[in-house]
Amino acid sequence: MNPEDREEASLGEILRAARVAKGLSQQHLAVELQMPVQLLAAMEADDWPRIPPGRERPLARRVAKHLKLDLTTCPEAWKGVPGEVVQEAQDPKRERIERILTGLLSLGSLALLFWLVIPARNLKGNASLTKTPPIPRETATWSNKTPATAFPVLGEVLPDAPITEDGILVSLRAMDTCTGKITANGIETVHTLRVSEPWILRVKGAFTLSLDNAGVVTLEVAGRRINQGGAVGEAWTGSFDEEGRWLLPIEAAPKLPLHVPQSEAETHVEE
Repeated sequence: MNPEDREEASLGEILRAARVAKGLSQQHLAVELQMPVQLLAAMEADDWPRIPPGRERPLARRVAKHLKLDLTTCPEAWKGVPGEVVQEAQDPKRERIERILTGLLSLGSLALLFWLVIPARNLKGNASLTKTPPIPRETATWSNKTPATAFPVLGEVLPDAPITEDGILVSLRAMDTCTGKITANGIETVHTLRVSEPWILRVKGAFTLSLDNAGVVTLEVAGRRINQGGAVGEAWTGSFDEEGRWLLPIEAAPKLPLHVPQSEAETHVEE
C-alpha cells in the first residue's frame, strides 16, 4: 500500500494490506497470534463493535507488532479505533491541596532530620536533670544466700540414684552381642545388647537376671559392680533382692557319715 493510500485508508485496511504483503491468510495469522479468527476478521473489516469493549486498541497493537507495522505512520487511522482515553482536566482545588500536603511532608522530614543529626543545645544543658544517680556501693554488693551444695558444679553430671520409687537401677554394657532377660514379679523383659548400646532400666522388687554370653557384659546393680565371673559364650543367672543385693548361692555343707565305725563306738563307750 502506497503512503498516500495509507493516509486515507482505515486501520482495518492497513492491517489487511500488511498481512497480505506477508503472504499470510487470516487463519494462519490467527494461529500465530493465538487469537480467534473472528476477532482478526472484525478488525480488518473495521467492525469494532464485534470486539470486546476496551480490547480494541490492545488487540490492534498486538496484530500490528506481529506484522512489524509502525502505527505512528498512520495517526489518522489510529484515531478511528475506539477506546481512546481523553485526559481529564486537573481540578485546581485538588491540585492546590496536593501541593500543600507535599510541602508539609517535606517540612516534617527536614525537621526530623535536623532533630536527629544536630541536637539542640538545651538538650545538652538539661542532660544532668534526667541523668540517673549512681547506685551506692553498699547497695550494689551481692551476697550468696544459697548453700554451696544446693546446685551442681558447672559441667558436673549427677549420677542416677541407685534406688528410687521407680525401682532398682540396673545397667548393662556389652562388648559383643548378648541377650539378657530380667524376670520380676512374674514379668519377663528380654533385650539384645550390642556394642556401644547400653541397657539401662529400673526394676521394682526382687528380680532374676539371665545372660547367654556373660563374659562380654559389664553389670551394675544399684550402683554396685557385679563380678558375675561368667566366661565368653557362657550362660549366667543371678538373683537380687528388693535392695539390689546379689543373692549368692549357698554352698552345700559337708555331710556326716551315716554309719559310725565299730572301733570308734567302742572307744566312746569306754570313756
